[in-house]
Amino acid sequence: MLFEKIQTDLKQAMLKKDVLRTSVLRLLVSAARYHQEEKSLAALADEDMIQVLKRQVKQRRDSIESFTAANRAELAEKERQELVILEEYLPQQLSEADITAFVKAAIAETGAISKAHTGLVMKTVMPKLGGKADGRQVNQIVMKLLGA
Repeated sequence: MLFEKIQTDLKQAMLKKDVLRTSVLRLLVSAARYHQEEKSLAALADEDMIQVLKRQVKQRRDSIESFTAANRAELAEKERQELVILEEYLPQQLSEADITAFVKAAIAETGAISKAHTGLVMKTVMPKLGGKADGRQVNQIVMKLLGA
């Protein structure tokens, strides 16, 4: 399971004295345990870990944007390094063409015809993607296709 792999990798990072990886994985394990407690789960399934990972990745991306806008290049770079470590544990991300195919299928399935139906299409397509695409990217593709 993914949670056990992350815990094992944390131990390895600690033994190798990899400060950045140790820090990122400690925060990830902490967030996973918080999620487990919050949802009253006996154990963390891979889907739960992917949900936690996606939340952590989103936080890093938002931080990178904020730090870049504030001309804090050193902090943005640290967040980028953390993002790379987190993305190692996410499923392989789909290409833009693959996402577009899923979105087109969801549009056909829902009968969406305008940007007003964006939420309906997103609700249909996101579970099918199973964490293999960034929600922001999917939303941009949906908006582009519905706006055309």
